[in-house]
Amino acid sequence: MRLKISLLKEPKHQELVSCVGWTTAEELYSCSDDHQIVKWNLLTSETSQIVKLPDDIYPIDLHWFPKSLGIKKQTQAESFVLTSSDGKFHLISKLGRVEKSVEAHCGAVLAGRWNYEGTALVTAGEDGQIKIWSKTGMLRSTLAQQGTPVYSVVWGPDSEKVLYTAGKQLIIKPLQPNAKVLQWKAHDGIILKVDWNSVNDLILSAGEDCKYKVWDSYGRPLYNSQPHEHPITSVAWAPDGELFAVGSFHTLRLCDKTGWSYALEKPNTGSIFNIAWSIDGTQIAGACGNGHVVFAHVVEQRWEWKNFQVTLTKRRTMQVRNVLNDAVDLLEFRDRVIKASLNYAHLVVSTSLQCYVFSTKNWNTPLIFDLKEGTVSLILQAERHFLLVDGGGIYLYSYEGRFISSPKFPGMRTDILNAQTVSLSNDTIAIKDKADEKIIFLFEASTGKPLGDGKLLSHKNEILEIALDQKGLTNDRKIAFIDKNRDLYITSVKRFGKEEQIIKLGTMVHTLAWSDTCNILCGLQDTRFTVWYYPNTVYVDRDILPKTLYERDASEFSKNPHIVSFVGNQVTIRRADGSLIHISISPYPGILHEYVSSSKWEDGVRLCRFVKEQTMWACLAAMAVANRDMTTAEIAYAAIGEIDKVQYINSIKDLPSKESKVAHILMFSGNIQEAEMVLLQAGLVYQAIQININLYNWERALELAVKYKTHVDTVLAYRQKFLETFGKQETNKRYLQYAEGLQIDWEKIKAKIEMEITKEREQSSSSQSSKHIGLKH
Repeated sequence: MRLKISLLKEPKHQELVSCVGWTTAEELYSCSDDHQIVKWNLLTSETSQIVKLPDDIYPIDLHWFPKSLGIKKQTQAESFVLTSSDGKFHLISKLGRVEKSVEAHCGAVLAGRWNYEGTALVTAGEDGQIKIWSKTGMLRSTLAQQGTPVYSVVWGPDSEKVLYTAGKQLIIKPLQPNAKVLQWKAHDGIILKVDWNSVNDLILSAGEDCKYKVWDSYGRPLYNSQPHEHPITSVAWAPDGELFAVGSFHTLRLCDKTGWSYALEKPNTGSIFNIAWSIDGTQIAGACGNGHVVFAHVVEQRWEWKNFQVTLTKRRTMQVRNVLNDAVDLLEFRDRVIKASLNYAHLVVSTSLQCYVFSTKNWNTPLIFDLKEGTVSLILQAERHFLLVDGGGIYLYSYEGRFISSPKFPGMRTDILNAQTVSLSNDTIAIKDKADEKIIFLFEASTGKPLGDGKLLSHKNEILEIALDQKGLTNDRKIAFIDKNRDLYITSVKRFGKEEQIIKLGTMVHTLAWSDTCNILCGLQDTRFTVWYYPNTVYVDRDILPKTLYERDASEFSKNPHIVSFVGNQVTIRRADGSLIHISISPYPGILHEYVSSSKWEDGVRLCRFVKEQTMWACLAAMAVANRDMTTAEIAYAAIGEIDKVQYINSIKDLPSKESKVAHILMFSGNIQEAEMVLLQAGLVYQAIQININLYNWERALELAVKYKTHVDTVLAYRQKFLETFGKQETNKRYLQYAEGLQIDWEKIKAKIEMEITKEREQSSSSQSSKHIGLKH
């Protein structure tokens, strides 16, 4: 990826340019110390003077009023705030009319920023004050006062906090009084610029110590640049939070969100005092010290999938290369490319007005449809369909270009969604909410309606990253997520009435990905790269989970690596310095998943015998229990030396009725309540009581016996035997109450139990024979 710079031969401004701001993706306003406001049209390459300000107004900062996020959709911004050196800020219309000038600070107003909703304006001044103003320019409050000038100020993503500079310190101050203020020393020199992105929640800072740094919202350092030759005068996040730009003297740099640099350009600009990204995130404008405005277009982004590599060579042209036969195709577009995604044998490209869908089998005839809203900020793909996110909503399309659904929930803000907070599979869409970060919304892909009974998935901590598995049946769909403690959890997506368990899979997990061909999960844990070959094991037999893992040392990936993709058995990891590392994992678990999904159990056993690995046998054991194939489970458990489980499985085989077998398989996986329910529905009350006795679940055993008015004496007898074994006295009041005047006769109880078992046998044989008769007819 690099920047394509365009700079006019002669500057349009006589003095230094102090600030720039985009109205649309093709139109920019610039303000300069020569008191002019100039409009740049990039389509026609024309510039025109909008207004000449009075001679005593020297502009310092400009910020366009945000496009309203509500019902009234504006296609472009209509007015902007301009701060100036005379202590005022000015509200100016698009046509250049000064609507209002407000006395704000003593000395220059160094920064002015609208919040994301456009309901409030924050200004910072040389007098060390930070003030909050209403939309119309009325003072609401003075948020902070200090002895040093505030050079830069930004709103937090939720518009409830403000980040500002204080010399070498950075301060995050919430708007609520008495809330905790976060302050830390960020640079060794005065901090000149800050920016805070609403999508990734990361903070950028730049200072006179010639460094730029990336922080998280708690003030923890994530990246620290090498010192440059000159102070860093500007930094700015791209709207989607994937890139940022850095400006210095004769220097413009494009960086990844983790800090490493994609491109360094040395245009003849003087210092770049202000950087603005266009709304679609494809180009940058810089306000230069020598009167120029520098424009830079982001080109040469690269997408890879299997043997295809797609490169954006110019703004409207892509090159596709097949590395197997070196065939090259050129794809031309009518408008400039904004976003693209290559996965599942399809390339989806969104331009400013249309969406193109290419199949990797045929690059010549794309499917083209017009976009509803403007700029697409995210494209996600699954095997059967893909998702487009823009400022207006979330839209699901099939690869034939047919609109499928558009999920919605109250308070949805689509402008802050990214690949970590939205996940797509063939039948489900999961979205992490920003208003309450402990909640995940789940939608049915085909209808866009909430999944199941509409219950949300809620967790006890804030969730950072979510991912749906891609394969298997809809009913078995699982979602994995990482919370803010860096713990990895898995849970089932289907939520009908009963509360699904959220089970912890691992700790200190920084990044995760599901395979696109089978339900294998990989993640980077602390200093290890871990693959969960069959994450579903946690629901079947948690004891053998460690045996179904593959782990290797991850110290070679340096700190803060990120999993880019998991295609087939190839995992791609990007290190903190930007280099890519490819890891191949064993292909056998993937083959085993295929066999099991098509119920080829014998092939599965044959494969495990061939590979001779414990992980494979452990996965097969869990898969067999999950699919209730006890013969295979017995072989697999025997192979990993779990003798007690083999014995239990043998005892299940001898049970007289199908219901009992199912109940004991459920018990095997720890689902005791479900097992009890199965038995009670089949009318096997004694068996339900007996499983509770076996588990020493005395309260429940007695409760059932009393409720169904049967076997009370059996429960009391077993309880008495249990207490005698341990030499204890009965203390439970309920048991004492029922034991009064009751004589325990073991002969009688044994005869009753024998009768129950005979009855169960007869029931199952009669149901079997009635089935046979039904079949004959």
